[in-house]
Amino acid sequence: DQELREHMEMKFLQMQRDYEKLSFISGSLQKDSQQKQKAIEMLFQSLEKLQKEKADEQDMLAAMDMKADKAALGSKVNCSQFEENMEQLDERMQELQSQISGQKQHWDKVQQQFSDAMEEKLDRLELKAFRKRLEDSWNRNIEELERRMMGDSGAGIKK
Repeated sequence: DQELREHMEMKFLQMQRDYEKLSFISGSLQKDSQQKQKAIEMLFQSLEKLQKEKADEQDMLAAMDMKADKAALGSKVNCSQFEENMEQLDERMQELQSQISGQKQHWDKVQQQFSDAMEEKLDRLELKAFRKRLEDSWNRNIEELERRMMGDSGAGIKK
């Protein structure tokens, strides 16, 4: 009985430690998730700003094209330089989209790992049932110990 009780206590303590570790990991993952979400939002804002700037630039060029003489415009704007800059901007946009996609994939992977870790641990209902059985067993052991002690103490008394 003593070994069983100690074994059950050890198991219960191990489960408590596992629960605390899981709680800490969960908190860390949530914090990391929030930070990554903020970073993703910032990247989306940057992407929107770049797209708006690109659209504004295209609108400006279209307006200039309609209003200005092409020869005069050619002397003010170096077309090859503009094209090179636009290609660089497109490349940067592709990089940003790739980074955002990579971060989303990483976040999905972290969420899946967290979900898998949670499924590996005992289900809450199983934990409650186990705890109830453990408490019932503990109470039965205490009652049995008290009965034995009462029975032992009565044996030495004379009437």
